[in-house]
Amino acid sequence: MRTQSRRTPRALLAVAAAGTLITPLLAGCSGAGGAGGVGGGSAHAINVLMVNNPQMVELQKLTAGNFTKKTGIKVNFTVLPENDVRDKISQDFANQAGQYDVATLSNYEIPIYAKNGWLHALDPYVKSDSSFDQQDILAPMRQALTAADGKLYGEPFYGESSFLMYRKDVFKKKGLTMPAKPTWQQVADLAAKADGGEPGMKGICLRGLPGWGEVMAPLTTVVNTFGGTWFDKDWKAQLDSPEFKQATQFYVDLVRKHGESGAAQSGFAECLNDMTQGKTAMWYDATSGAGSLEAAGSPVKGKIGYVPAPVEKTDSSGWLYTWAWGIQKASKNAGDAWKFISWASGKDYEKLVGEKAGWANVPAGKRSSTYDIPEYRKEAAAFADVTRDAIASAKPNDPGVQPRPAPGIQFVDIPEFTDLGTKVSQEISSAIAGRQSVDSALKKSQALAEAVAKKYEGS
Repeated sequence: MRTQSRRTPRALLAVAAAGTLITPLLAGCSGAGGAGGVGGGSAHAINVLMVNNPQMVELQKLTAGNFTKKTGIKVNFTVLPENDVRDKISQDFANQAGQYDVATLSNYEIPIYAKNGWLHALDPYVKSDSSFDQQDILAPMRQALTAADGKLYGEPFYGESSFLMYRKDVFKKKGLTMPAKPTWQQVADLAAKADGGEPGMKGICLRGLPGWGEVMAPLTTVVNTFGGTWFDKDWKAQLDSPEFKQATQFYVDLVRKHGESGAAQSGFAECLNDMTQGKTAMWYDATSGAGSLEAAGSPVKGKIGYVPAPVEKTDSSGWLYTWAWGIQKASKNAGDAWKFISWASGKDYEKLVGEKAGWANVPAGKRSSTYDIPEYRKEAAAFADVTRDAIASAKPNDPGVQPRPAPGIQFVDIPEFTDLGTKVSQEISSAIAGRQSVDSALKKSQALAEAVAKKYEGS
């Protein structure tokens, strides 16, 4: 299976504090006419703005000959790289310009956009569309795309969590055994023993590249399971707490002692390449990486084992991420927009992709029924169950050992986190590079977090 091999988002989210609209920059316009509403809309076209990952590009290829042929609704796609698409979406939706009816949003943006009134609630559409089968969507995905008002604002196109990947052949040669549910300390011990398992091989690859969605994504899951948190329930910053320090010191020490060369500049793409090329014995990262490792022609196909994200004080620690579809509140074509979403995130679309483009390309990680398809199970046998279990066990509202003031596993779901997380990541990456101590990095980071917390304390 070749699922999307992306970098986790790291662009700054161009929105103001929750509940505040940015001053309009664009003149309001909309797609071709037609009334919105459940089952409504006589529009002949909708405008869709989406990220350019491989599975989205495949969707674009299949739309005219399938969705448009069946419904008569033409879909005008604007497809952009991740950073660019986030900027364009935030501008159009914040201003309610209505240029785009549908856009790809993640479970980070959806609750923020919903609170700001930028999205259509999807509950009425789901209720009137029995064939969509909302209960088939994996529960953590449903929860992550439901806003504080209890309404649903997004439908997932595909989903992912995180897990540990390791070279079964190297472990066998070295006489090492991977536990079914490893702890981080066990992983550190195994990384030391797997160093040099093959010429030039490192024990583990971990992201060190600056970015709120690069190094901070895996590191925050480590912080969670070590008992730390960015903010306590009263919005007190906790980056200088013993638990946050312990987790960060552990992560930095592990990657410096047994991690990849140039770790401070290694993100998802670099670690994927290292694992594929046999340069590392283990890799903790997105479940989506498995598709590339098991793809036809991969040098390590069939050699990789997959186990849940390592833990310490929690039962699970995998993150949760999805690219999902949202309908702009200003859309004049909401009914037809829902028809597109129902098709693109529906069961029949997955079967279409399997038959037309190969089961390796199915956008999995969102529906329970996907894992019952024999053809898919055969193609993704090595990692399908571990991926599904990782997503199913993700707890976006309760990822640690103490109450949180905002949802999110690998992020804190507030608009300021893009800037805060990016600045903190730069300090952490500097520590990984050996340019400063972890204590120094976290002292600076605590001050940054305290400045953000002031906006929320007492709320």
